Amino acid sequence: MNEDLSKKRLGRGLAALIGEMDRVPDEAGAQSMALLDRQVPIEFITRNPRNPRRLFTEGDLEDLTQSIREHGIVQPVVVRPAKDSPGHYELIAGERRWRAAQRAGLATVPVIVREVDDRVALELAIIENVQRADLNPIEEGMGYQQLIDDHEYTQADLAQVIGKSRSHVANTLRLLKLPDSVRDMITNGSLSAGHARTLITTEDPSALAEKIIKGGLSVRQAEALAQDGGKPSAVKRKAEPGEGKDADTKALEKLLSDVMGMRVSVNHVNNGGDVRIHYTTLEQLDEICQRLQNRVKWGGLA
Repeated sequence: MNEDLSKKRLGRGLAALIGEMDRVPDEAGAQSMALLDRQVPIEFITRNPRNPRRLFTEGDLEDLTQSIREHGIVQPVVVRPAKDSPGHYELIAGERRWRAAQRAGLATVPVIVREVDDRVALELAIIENVQRADLNPIEEGMGYQQLIDDHEYTQADLAQVIGKSRSHVANTLRLLKLPDSVRDMITNGSLSAGHARTLITTEDPSALAEKIIKGGLSVRQAEALAQDGGKPSAVKRKAEPGEGKDADTKALEKLLSDVMGMRVSVNHVNNGGDVRIHYTTLEQLDEICQRLQNRVKWGGLA
């Protein structure tokens, strides 16, 4: 499959790819597309060792297991033929569903079969998980790094394929520079990616991370702490903007920040308010302007 064509398809998202899977290959020798929604014995499927998602919480698995017991698997898993085992398959996307189906005692599972190479299989796994927000920031960064190391992707390539901004890709990759102890805090959710980014250039990220968690510091306070070398005097205890915000507003801010790859704050005043996008480089400002211009051009803003 032509690499540029592959990237354009991947940039449209997993749903578009699945929609193309039942097409007949052309005579030019394009890779064969998939056979849709066939049933395969569950023991004929093995996990993908390159799956970027590594963390599967017990609670989520149990909830999905109960749902599958009652309703079955609504969305098929995506697989590819196993290289050395005819009639067997390797997962590309849907490992959580596959694990829950095993727990639920299913004998077969619905699958979409794709004949793809390692590069495309990894791309699909990352896209599916990113679109579902199933990856924690460290898993996401490791998936990006694997595409860079194994398939010579640039950050710009990744941004196009994954459907994220270049700054989001760069910021996610920077988290991999942190020591394992801090990366574990990000993985288990005790430290946010925004807090963690303030620690990347500090001398003792682990110690500062502990102070941030123990003190319940905001990202702005964490920045001040990091800039002053971790001295407690650097943290101002007066209320920071956003400290008194409700959980829904904070969740919205996190969602918008993840989408933009920049810090976004939402401030309510009576029945109105404002949304602020905080940029740190002129490149980020240019990216904001381009996004707004594109929305206006295509009628996204009335």
